[in-house]
Amino acid sequence: MSQEDTFKKIQEVLESLRPAIKIDGGDVELVSFDKGIASVRLYGACATCPVSLYTLKVGIETQLKKVIPNILEVVRVE
Repeated sequence: MSQEDTFKKIQEVLESLRPAIKIDGGDVELVSFDKGIASVRLYGACATCPVSLYTLKVGIETQLKKVIPNILEVVRVE
């Protein structure tokens, strides 16, 4: 899968997760994807939530890895 295709696929997966994230008053944006690392920015309630790392790793990263095998990690950027 090309870098561009991977970026688009990540955005599709994030779009599918967005309703659940928005229920809690948050949002997520894909900032970049490079060398297997997807960098995302969390907004709203997710930006300051003490369990946002759990949402990032267990929720977002797990789902992305299921769909896109070349995802190594998802990291949060400010």
